[in-house]
Amino acid sequence: MEFKLDKKVAMGAVVNICRLVLAVVFILSGFVKAVDPLGTQYKIDDYLEAMGMAEMLPSMVTLALSVAQSAFEFCLGIFMLFAIRRRLTSRLVLIVMLLMTPLTLWLALTNPISDCGCFGDALVLTNWQTFWKNVVLLVMAIVVAWKPLKMFRFVSRTNQWIVINYTVLFVLAVSLWSLYDLPQFDFRPYRIGTDLAQGWQKMMDGEESPYADLFIEKVDNHEDITEQVLTDESYNFLLVAPYLDHADDSRFDLINELYEYAQDHQYGFYCLTSSLQESIDRWRDMTGAEYPFCFTDGTLLKTVVRSNPGLVLLKQGVVIGKWSHNRLPNIEPAQQSLPLEQLPIGSINADSTATKIVRLMLWFALPLALLSIADRTWMWTRWLRRRKHGSSSPEQSQQDPNNPNQIKQQEK
Repeated sequence: MEFKLDKKVAMGAVVNICRLVLAVVFILSGFVKAVDPLGTQYKIDDYLEAMGMAEMLPSMVTLALSVAQSAFEFCLGIFMLFAIRRRLTSRLVLIVMLLMTPLTLWLALTNPISDCGCFGDALVLTNWQTFWKNVVLLVMAIVVAWKPLKMFRFVSRTNQWIVINYTVLFVLAVSLWSLYDLPQFDFRPYRIGTDLAQGWQKMMDGEESPYADLFIEKVDNHEDITEQVLTDESYNFLLVAPYLDHADDSRFDLINELYEYAQDHQYGFYCLTSSLQESIDRWRDMTGAEYPFCFTDGTLLKTVVRSNPGLVLLKQGVVIGKWSHNRLPNIEPAQQSLPLEQLPIGSINADSTATKIVRLMLWFALPLALLSIADRTWMWTRWLRRRKHGSSSPEQSQQDPNNPNQIKQQEK
């Protein structure tokens, strides 16, 4: 009897270790996609192009798929962590791993894209590393799906609906805000505070650098002004519009005002695009743009800022600020005469990663942790009150062993 008990305890420990690893992986994978839905959309487009299906789905559909994928992964991770609907959640995780493992094997063998994008830009794995990671996760998913009822709960069935609804609302809000503004966590090599000049110079010296594709070429005379922009000791505004035909033109008046301000203070102002001349001419006619246009690689521009158009401010090659077209800086008339050094936008004021993590903990992790503590306390007090009935655990105290409907509910 003692051997059987130890075996059950060991099996429970294995299942819960696998469950926690799967939960962490799915939460991280879903969250880094949720904070950068456009980046996830670009990766979906890469997959479709590799499969010869790039023209089958419009951009709005792939964007919706991006948001849905991130929400699905994040919710699965949270549900696995809290052991919510244990049978269903474990089976869904197993199905995901059964689908993803062969897919990543195909990626490793054929190498149609450089990385799978499992963790966005936060953690880039080779295709073979991704495959072997998925093999391990698949084994863990099989273990959990085999014995899902071994997962212990952090929240009782009574209060699981709170976790479900709060998780869904939170992850969708994160994605929608990132689409409106910019990703709250920027893992790309063009994030605020990055010294592009130093990185570009390393590339010019033959060292490995993520800025190998960085170039700025004037449209009018094809002059390469990359070095001029990156080494300029003053400020430079870069209006980043990868594809002008699809760029949002609702804020062109504010963009033109920023250009006039830059002209008054002799700051550089360039529109970087990969669009053809006819698209540039159409944009000029539509917005009255007088700023110079420069050619740059479209993929690079989508990496620089997740907005079309977006605005980047450089000083001496350092990224001082980045804004989406929805949140462009507005310099008040009384401030028009002031140089950027005297304005808030002229210096780096982005929140640190630590501050963003604390904010995330306060808005999401802390409420769920408090809910778990309150729920466990409530369950324990119920058990103490019902102890005289011989129940062996708080949750079992709610069960009638002769009631088949309650037994089925307990298995979920």
